[in-house]
Amino acid sequence: MSRTSDSALKEERKNSPKPRRRLFEAGEMKLLMLHFIAQAPKFSYDIIKDVAALVGGNYKPSTGTICPTISYLEEQQYTQVIMSADERKQYHITDKGREHLKDSQETLQRVLSRFETRRRIQEDERYIDIHNSMESLKASLRFKLQNELRPEQISDIAAQIEQAAINIRQL
Repeated sequence: MSRTSDSALKEERKNSPKPRRRLFEAGEMKLLMLHFIAQAPKFSYDIIKDVAALVGGNYKPSTGTICPTISYLEEQQYTQVIMSADERKQYHITDKGREHLKDSQETLQRVLSRFETRRRIQEDERYIDIHNSMESLKASLRFKLQNELRPEQISDIAAQIEQAAINIRQL
């Protein structure tokens, strides 16, 4: 790679806004919140802290994400509200919620594992080279996609990424 394009890529990586990507697939946040409530009764703020700690990085779910999800869990009778001594809503899991959680263990474990891996890559210094390389790949792709790509370029890029994935799996 030439010096000019290398410095352009570094500049692109440094200045480009972080793209919004979907952290949770359908139903995963509900399941995760139910999991946290099952561990111990929670106030909504506790749930926000638990999710943020699991995901890592700078992610912190908003009350606009948490409150509708809590309402859904109540509507499904997976949780119930008990008012604390200081008149705050505390969420408790119900028997129906425990049953749903039990039936969803495979999905829950997959979600917990995915976020543990993500957090480890972001926070563990041993993985800093992997983290930096992943960010470099994303910046390179954004840089390339700023221009119209020919179909063969798209195929070549996809093939190179797929080959890298195969190589990593075989390590």
